[in-house]
Amino acid sequence: MMRIENYISDLLYRYQCVTIPGFGAFLTQKKSAQVHTSTNAFYPPTKELSFNEQLTSNDGLLAKYISDTEGISYEEVLDKLERLVLSWKNLLDKKEKLVFKNIGELWLNNESKIQFLPSYHLNYLTSSFGLSSFVSPKISREVFKEEVEELEEEVPVFFTPEKREQPPYLRYAAIALLTISIGAFGFKFFKDQQQQHLELVEQKAQEKVEKTIQQATFFDAQPVLLPSIELDVKKEGRTHKIVAGAFRIEANAQRKVQELKNKGYIDAQQIGKNKFGLHQVIYATFSDPKEALDLLRKIKATESSDAWMISE
Repeated sequence: MMRIENYISDLLYRYQCVTIPGFGAFLTQKKSAQVHTSTNAFYPPTKELSFNEQLTSNDGLLAKYISDTEGISYEEVLDKLERLVLSWKNLLDKKEKLVFKNIGELWLNNESKIQFLPSYHLNYLTSSFGLSSFVSPKISREVFKEEVEELEEEVPVFFTPEKREQPPYLRYAAIALLTISIGAFGFKFFKDQQQQHLELVEQKAQEKVEKTIQQATFFDAQPVLLPSIELDVKKEGRTHKIVAGAFRIEANAQRKVQELKNKGYIDAQQIGKNKFGLHQVIYATFSDPKEALDLLRKIKATESSDAWMISE
């Protein structure tokens, strides 16, 4: 039980809400990629953490996960959680902070309300695995005025002497034509040089960004050794089932299904045996975890406090 933050972290990768019975719930919300305009820093998509002290009802998720991982009974886990929560509340009353590694810090304000500061050491959004923030260098644009002036000074201009003096208007026309030609040549050279310089800067910037991405790491600290858990990041379409009970005798499971249907749970059914060889009966199946949690809380309050939820 001393590794409670490890169990919470495991579940935050896969669920939007992890409730600690009698204490509160850690919630996640997906946050899109962002760009910081003043620093030119790019941040990948992430899960934003928050804490709600109003959600204290036991949904069975955390206790069931600890029970399976530790190999102890569900009731024993609930008893240990209750004692642990009591010690946390005593620390908070003494104006001390609770620090959950890779999750955040909790403390009481002057109005005795729990405040939460999330940790940014881990990104719980599995689709962003391997991505980290990086800075793209700003493109510098140089002025080529001095280069053009030097070029104009170096352009050779030759005048062929004539035996007879040209009329004034012809001299003025020749001077104007020469000026236009030099200006056009200088402007073309300026544009070519500017284009080459910009392409070179963009190439260097792209190389630096690619190098930064290749060296990026998902964790900025030593990775935490998590207790036996497998994250299936490719899996889509997760379902959430509200379990009414598990029975050794299948006939009892069938009677339970009929009993639930008589009460109005028309989606009640058997879903086969669990790893202990027990026949499982569920109230309903959901694809939306929020709908599943809402029904679970209602059932615990009105039907049975032993119901729990499994997600696949």
